[in-house]
Amino acid sequence: MWPVSVWQWSPWGLLLFLLYSLCVGSPSPSTAPEKKDGSQGLRFRLAGFPRKPFEGRVEIQRAGEWGTICDDDFTLQAAHVLCRELGFTEATGWTHSAKYGPGTGRIWLDNLSCSGTERSVTECASRGWGNSDCTHDEDAGVICKDERLPGFSDSNVIEVEHHLQVEEVRLRPAVGRGRRPLPVTEGLVEVRLPDGWSQVCDKGWSAHNSHVVCGMLGFPNEKRVNVAFYRLLAQRQQHSFGLHGVDCVGTEAHLSLCSLEFYRANDTARCPGGSPAVVSCVPSPLYAAASSGQKKQQSKPQGEARVRLKGGAHPGEGRVEVLKAGTWGTVCDRKWDLQAASVVCRELGFGSAREALSGARMGQGMGAIHLSEVRCSGQEPSLWNCPHKNITAEDCSHSRDAGVRCNLPYTGVETKIRLSGGRSRHEGRVEVQIGGPGSVRWGLICGDDWGTLEAMVACRQLGLGYASHGLQETWYWDSGNITEVVMSGVRCAGTELSLDQCAHHGTHVTCKRTGTRFTAGVICSETASDLLLHSALVQETAYIEDRPLHMLYCAAEENCLASSARSANWPYGHRRLLRFSSQIHNLGRADFRPKAGRHSWVWHECHGHYHSMDIFTHYDILTPNGTKVAEGHKASFCLEDTECQEDVSKRYECANFGEQGITVGCWDLYRHDIDCQWIDITDVKPGNYILQVVINPNFEVAESDFTNNAMKCNCKYDGHRIWVHNCHIGDAFSEEANQRFERYPGQTSNQII
Repeated sequence: MWPVSVWQWSPWGLLLFLLYSLCVGSPSPSTAPEKKDGSQGLRFRLAGFPRKPFEGRVEIQRAGEWGTICDDDFTLQAAHVLCRELGFTEATGWTHSAKYGPGTGRIWLDNLSCSGTERSVTECASRGWGNSDCTHDEDAGVICKDERLPGFSDSNVIEVEHHLQVEEVRLRPAVGRGRRPLPVTEGLVEVRLPDGWSQVCDKGWSAHNSHVVCGMLGFPNEKRVNVAFYRLLAQRQQHSFGLHGVDCVGTEAHLSLCSLEFYRANDTARCPGGSPAVVSCVPSPLYAAASSGQKKQQSKPQGEARVRLKGGAHPGEGRVEVLKAGTWGTVCDRKWDLQAASVVCRELGFGSAREALSGARMGQGMGAIHLSEVRCSGQEPSLWNCPHKNITAEDCSHSRDAGVRCNLPYTGVETKIRLSGGRSRHEGRVEVQIGGPGSVRWGLICGDDWGTLEAMVACRQLGLGYASHGLQETWYWDSGNITEVVMSGVRCAGTELSLDQCAHHGTHVTCKRTGTRFTAGVICSETASDLLLHSALVQETAYIEDRPLHMLYCAAEENCLASSARSANWPYGHRRLLRFSSQIHNLGRADFRPKAGRHSWVWHECHGHYHSMDIFTHYDILTPNGTKVAEGHKASFCLEDTECQEDVSKRYECANFGEQGITVGCWDLYRHDIDCQWIDITDVKPGNYILQVVINPNFEVAESDFTNNAMKCNCKYDGHRIWVHNCHIGDAFSEEANQRFERYPGQTSNQII
């Protein structure tokens, strides 16, 4: 800097001072783009095809014009920032070279460089808005994790204020803290604000407010509380109020949607003459036993439910299906919103909805679409009480099946289980916590009989979605200092919320194979496949063939004939075969892959193909009382994509020792005229029977839903001809319709009863 004397006495200094004042004191407008707080003024969307709702080409609207991002220097860190802008928690991947098709218009950003922690894409470095040397063949895309940010503003997601909002709500027990069982159903309402937890003034508090709070906490209803007791208790305690003037209609899915006021920092008199708001919630039967400390009882509900959820990775989420005229069908997502989703959630015994999902986010259904344009106020006891439109197949497709994610009570079951030794938090040796207060310890689970169903429950309890593998040996995962086996004989149905609800040996631990190497392990996944048989095709293609024995040598090698064929006079004579085609669709959210890797597939010289699964399907003929009179099984000759939906590409093909599997949105067709695509009915007498086909009968490969793996048909055989009719998926009918169909407590899933 110049010395002060120069500024004061030098003529040149005086001139420089005047010039400096003009330049610095009155700065000219900058040509650099104005930096805004967050992404104000920008809008983001995913576009292109083929894609799922959480992936696509990234497009940004700036100054009213939509444009894309060039893939030059694009990284996963940039994808993280963009996915958060789009309302998702994080990115799982990104794409280049216009994988989702080239966009149009401007290319807004090029050489985008982010660290991944930025709150907005405007905080990332780039060449500047609209400055790019790319073409649309270089458009970048992102693949986001299918999990929404809490409070994200979207048409189908909770919309909240961004400057100050209620981030979370909890009930704090006023008495017996730390000793009351979970979930907490009664207590003081506390809200988490940016500066911490605060209480709510009860002036003007109504039952509608309580209804909204209970819904957020995962409870379907509220009940009256002893206000006088809590007011007396409040006089002896100090309180920190942050919220007052709460006024809800009762249909809101989130407290932030209600009219409310926040106390300012300089407010000295807070809630004069009032007390903290208190709420008491009514848990559903599923959670009531845990709250009362009693063992869960399997009680039969009053009448059959008319709404259910399918295909969800976590409790309280899934594709919405409704029962109409004895048949289950889906709901079209037209006008699907949080009010309708909340009615579904409360009807099923959960709280209000966290998200109303569209675009078959929970997988596509099959069969009828019963409802469309459902418009609920939020006060209806059932979805069927909401105004809706009955539709035909032409009005909507299963690519628009509606789904929900519901608020659930906090039970703390995830704190009683953990994984150790795995390469990521989604895999490892299972450790469970046992013992009471003062004697809590961790231990391992015996690997005997541990399978996919048990692993499904473990992953659900951990909050990690589905199980892709249930492992009986875990020697490659170090267990650290935990070596004691504390649980054995675990047998689950697959629907339990925690391993405690599964059958097991109790305190008497018995393990056939001892040692930590033979303890249970899991690999969890947020997505899973879901196989479904096209039942109508079975009915359309069924017929009888008398096939000469000299043409059945290969089939005999693969055990595709009845046991009586061994004593036949080969190669003379014939076998009577019931033939039909089976078309197996993958409607899940992950590809169906054989459990065994290619290195262990077995080459079969007779047919010239590899077997990738020991058993892929079971074919049975049953009497009306459930007795098997004929059966067959079909090894996985070749799992491949025969055909796919219009916007899905084939991935799996058996030729040239190719990879086997069934892609999401594709199907594998086994024609009626190939070997083993039959049931040997040579020894079956004339009569009325049930034809049953079960896919993946041994649960070798994990699926999101095993209840739809079985298909049944009525069939009448007169000794010469056969009539096959009324074919349907095992869980497609109501309980009453199933009873009329089979007249015996048979198989409605892929487990033989």
